[in-house]
Amino acid sequence: SISGCSVHCTNHEINDVAFVGVQLPDGTLGYDLWVGGGLSTNPKLGLRLGVFVEPARVAEVWAGVTSVFRDYGYRRSRMHARLKFLLADWGPERFREVLETEYLESPLPDGPPPATPPTPDRDHVGVHEQKDGRFYVGAVPRAGRTSGTQLLRVAELAALYGDGQVSTTAQQGLVVLGVPADSVQPLVDCLEAEDLRVRPSVFRRGTLACTGLEFCKLAIVETKARSVDLYTELEKRLPDFDEPITLNVNGCPNSCARFQTGDIGLKGSIVDGEEGFQVHLGGRLGEDAGFGRKSRGLKVTADGAADYVERVLRTYLEHRLDGERFATWARRADEELLK
Repeated sequence: SISGCSVHCTNHEINDVAFVGVQLPDGTLGYDLWVGGGLSTNPKLGLRLGVFVEPARVAEVWAGVTSVFRDYGYRRSRMHARLKFLLADWGPERFREVLETEYLESPLPDGPPPATPPTPDRDHVGVHEQKDGRFYVGAVPRAGRTSGTQLLRVAELAALYGDGQVSTTAQQGLVVLGVPADSVQPLVDCLEAEDLRVRPSVFRRGTLACTGLEFCKLAIVETKARSVDLYTELEKRLPDFDEPITLNVNGCPNSCARFQTGDIGLKGSIVDGEEGFQVHLGGRLGEDAGFGRKSRGLKVTADGAADYVERVLRTYLEHRLDGERFATWARRADEELLK
C-alpha cells in the first residue's frame, strides 16, 4: 500500500510492503517504509525499516523490496511464500542491510515514524473538511454490499453535489469528494435515502464482512446477511452503546475481513454441526497494535452470535476502566468474563 492519509486508512501494518506518508522536521515530505505484514492463518504485523524514502525513489525501493523476496524469500514452499516469513527470520535490520547493499543505488537515510493519527477511526465515515475548504462525505452501505443501481445513483450524486469523484475505503465504505459547504446536507439526505448511512450506529459503522459462502468457494459460512442481522440486532438490544467497536465477520481462516484485527473477530467454522464462528477478541491496529486473543473452545453458532456479542459488550461496560477501549479491556480480562 501507499498512502499519505493522516488516519492511516490503508492499514499499512498488515501489508507486505507499505509506504506511509511522513514529514521531516524541515518540512520535507516522503515515506516511512514498512515490510512483512500479512494476515491469513499466520498473521504478522509489518515492521518499520526506519528509513526515509523520497517520493522520487519509491519505485526503486519498491522494486528492491520485491527483488529481495524474489531472491531470498521462501517461494518454493507454498505455505511460506510471503514476505512476512522472511522478515520474521531476518528482522528489519538485516533486511534493510541487504536491500541497501544489494538492490538500491545508494543507502536510505534514517527517517521518523508516522505521526499519531488525529483519530483512531480509519474509515472516513461522516462529513469532513478538505484542505481546499470543501468537504468529503463518507457513507456506510449494508456490510459492504451495494448494488449497481446504488452505485449509479452515487455517481449521479457525486456529479451533482461534488466534483464527480468517489473513493472506496478499506472498511468497505464510499466517500464522495469535493462537496461545497452548501451541498453537504442535500448530499447527506440523498445518501441516507439510498440506505448509505453517513451517521450510522456504532455497530453498523464498525461491521466488516467478507464475501462469504454465497459467492466465495473458500468460505465455510454465510457472512453478509448474517452480519447485517448481527448489527441490526445489536442496535435494538444496546441502543445507548456509543463506544467505537469493530465487528469483523469472516467466512474462513483466510481473513479477507481481518478477523484478527477487529475488537470482535468472528472466523467462520462449523460449530455443533452448523454454521458458526470462532471468536477472537481485542484486535487492534494503530497505537498498541496487536491481534485478538483466542480463548480455548470459544466458539458460537451463527444463530447465537448476537447473544454472545451482546453479553460480552455488557460485561465490558460493567468491568472497564474509565476511558478504556474494548480492545484494551479484552486483552486483560479474565477468560471467564469473555465466555
